[in-house]
Amino acid sequence: MSAIAHAGLTVADLDRSLAFWRDAMGMVEVVSQEKQGGYLEAIVCEPGAHVRMVQLEFPSGGTRIELFQYLAPKGGAHRSRPADVGFIHVCVACNDIDAMKARLMSAGGVPLGPTVEIDTGVNAGGRGVYLRDPDGHVVELFTRPNAE
Repeated sequence: MSAIAHAGLTVADLDRSLAFWRDAMGMVEVVSQEKQGGYLEAIVCEPGAHVRMVQLEFPSGGTRIELFQYLAPKGGAHRSRPADVGFIHVCVACNDIDAMKARLMSAGGVPLGPTVEIDTGVNAGGRGVYLRDPDGHVVELFTRPNAE
């Protein structure tokens, strides 16, 4: 048995999100399609569901990010805090956290706070920062100890 692990993110504007996730983050498109009705409507339990979607992964492969722009039905916006039950985020390990943070900020990312030094636990000596993408999803950039 094999599994494809992925995180699904609903976005307001797929092109804007691709500028963040693909262009600034460095991911590549592996699937791009538009779907309407049928199994999509049944699995998401949204009558009249119609989406543009793209799956992205890093060039080395691994977990995918799946971006959905709902053309129908019209959705709302929700921003959870890290302390909220149900909060999710995507953690990305990177070697140069400062360069990645700058690229993501230039693509519309907004840091929740400063980049911090990890001073306890198994990752002591590493660094991390949380940012929101242009749609409010939280991305954690993480640099392992001695990675830079």
